[in-house]
Amino acid sequence: MVKKKIFNDPIYGLMHFEFEVLYRIIDHPYFQRLRRISQVAMSHYVYPGAQHSRYQHALGALHLMSQALMLLQNKGIKISEEEKKAACIAILLHDIGHGPFSHALEKLILPLSHEEISLLLIGKMEQDLNEDFSMAKEIYQNRYPKKFLNQLVSSQLDMDRMDYLTRDSFFSGVAEGIIGYDRIIKLLTIADGNLAVEEKGMYSIENFLSARKLMYWQVYLHKAAIGAEQVLVSAVKRCKHLIEEGFDFFQDEDFRDIVLAGGQENNVSLLDKYVKLDDTNILYMLKKGMYSKDKTLSLLSESIIDRKLFSSQLRSEPMPEEEQENIKSQIKQKLNLDYDLMSYFFITKEEKFVEYDTKKDEILFLGKGGRIQMYSEINHEYKDKQAITKYAVCHLKV
Repeated sequence: MVKKKIFNDPIYGLMHFEFEVLYRIIDHPYFQRLRRISQVAMSHYVYPGAQHSRYQHALGALHLMSQALMLLQNKGIKISEEEKKAACIAILLHDIGHGPFSHALEKLILPLSHEEISLLLIGKMEQDLNEDFSMAKEIYQNRYPKKFLNQLVSSQLDMDRMDYLTRDSFFSGVAEGIIGYDRIIKLLTIADGNLAVEEKGMYSIENFLSARKLMYWQVYLHKAAIGAEQVLVSAVKRCKHLIEEGFDFFQDEDFRDIVLAGGQENNVSLLDKYVKLDDTNILYMLKKGMYSKDKTLSLLSESIIDRKLFSSQLRSEPMPEEEQENIKSQIKQKLNLDYDLMSYFFITKEEKFVEYDTKKDEILFLGKGGRIQMYSEINHEYKDKQAITKYAVCHLKV
């Protein structure tokens, strides 16, 4: 029997969980690894307090899931104990596949999304713990017949978003991201099998959507944070290239083995090596990389370790080719490096933000008379909402 611990969270206070298997999952090495995976990658280069982990986020999302399920049951919604447990497992493990620096290096180490890796790791943990996670995997993959359970894990109003907005706002100090998560959860209900909100929760949802938009532009898509992440990507790409070329420099063994194997995602041994990687492996490799004989790796590593960030901007339109070539020429002259190395020091990237996705699952409202309305029907501003595209340009300062 595993002792049911109490977790003291800076946001929610004391947290404890109903099912013994959740504590066994938390104690598993795959989950403990999340302590060493940053939640918002390089955002702490802009907001010094934003150094929280995926571990904290996963526990927070589990806490909110537990609250939501209990409140729905109290409203007479039929949820079995097995379904409650499965939904809790699904939300607890929803980010288990994240690699070093979360989204910043996604698909760069293994050519799979973190969701795909999560599913593989859930299968391995299922075997390790001698448990049946079939229902949890169905909920995680949005395939369980009770849609609202899937939506509590992944939708436009899921417990994942509810926690990361609250937590990222708290640790970054960006007060505009504060949401009324407690009120929203208390007003959750079910309409035609879908997750919905009681009609009186309208303003709380408007605040939720507004806070999410502000967090994207002020934190997640802050130009300096994007710039830092792109330098990190360049540095890791350079490490991969040097490993492939057989260049002698300090290499993390597990990272090297994955690179030399060509990232064959079906190779079980690669997955075993992948789960040994976290932020510290990459940072230590870059700390050593500062003294590499390869000038490119040395410059990129120094930029990350000493926070000598690239110039970065977000533009409404792509930078004209002529302007790009002019900056590249100045960088080449400044560094005295071959032109084919400029891709490490001049990076362009599209950033898209979908404020409200009417093509996905809409947020539903349930009126007193049983009338169900989609949010886009109530607030026409969101009816044909399109993705906002910005063009990031990051380069060595010239």
